[in-house]
Amino acid sequence: MSRPPLPPFTRETAIEKVRLAEDGWNSRDAAKVALAYTEDTRWRNRVEFATSREEAQAFLTRKWNKELDYRLIKELWAFTGNRIAVRYAYEYHDDSGQWFRAYGNENWAFAPDGLMQHRHASINEMPIREEDRKFRWPLGRRPDDHPSLSDLGL
Repeated sequence: MSRPPLPPFTRETAIEKVRLAEDGWNSRDAAKVALAYTEDTRWRNRVEFATSREEAQAFLTRKWNKELDYRLIKELWAFTGNRIAVRYAYEYHDDSGQWFRAYGNENWAFAPDGLMQHRHASINEMPIREEDRKFRWPLGRRPDDHPSLSDLGL
């Protein structure tokens, strides 16, 4: 199985890879999203360290069961060869109705078949008021005409 675009990345294919990752995560379909990672993928996400596709899928299931009405924007930061760095922000609320915005950076490394081998994430989040939300599109894929992180001043 391959997952185009494949490394080595150009600016255009790196941007495409980032958008495909964003679209996948905005689907909140853990089983589908997990297929973008190698069987032996290695993740660092806050205090969790996944060491397989199965563990990554379990992490995503837990995440989206807790982070309700999740909406994410990713933006290319840098790329070279088989590596991509992104910055991102996402908004969600918990089961009490409190909204949060999380900001972070991810470093990705890809296998030759385009599956992600490594994902290292650094994340900070803060509570926000509902009226301060910036990500208000219907759940699912971010519309093409929605502002980017840079456009939003994030």
